[in-house]
Amino acid sequence: MKLTRRDALAIGLGATAVAMLPLRATAAAEEKIAEFTGGAEIGTGDITLEAPEIAENGNTVPIGVSAPGAEAILILATGNPSPPVATFNFGPAAGSQTAATRIRLAGTQDVLAIARMADGSFIQTSATIKVTIGGCGG
Repeated sequence: MKLTRRDALAIGLGATAVAMLPLRATAAAEEKIAEFTGGAEIGTGDITLEAPEIAENGNTVPIGVSAPGAEAILILATGNPSPPVATFNFGPAAGSQTAATRIRLAGTQDVLAIARMADGSFIQTSATIKVTIGGCGG
């Protein structure tokens, strides 16, 4: 196979585009976090994220999140093309600040949960989920 200058340029541009995909997803996650927190500092605290260590199929990965005293909880899949997964809002009549759902993951990645507490502070936790078959076209 003879590699022409045009072929080398196409390969280089393709590799650059592929390399930029995780950066865009990370930037989208950071934008959503900033929007949710208003730029406030995020600490650690009483928030629990239940997720499997290994998911055989990324199409339906069960997760659960709990943060006693939270007003809202944001879930992000940092490696997905569209990182925001869900936002759960809890009113004053909520019996507990717990939620469970199934999410789609493109591949092995971190899932992040951020809770806005009643006092206006923010806490977070994360879990790494290893996916053997990606759910977002992977």
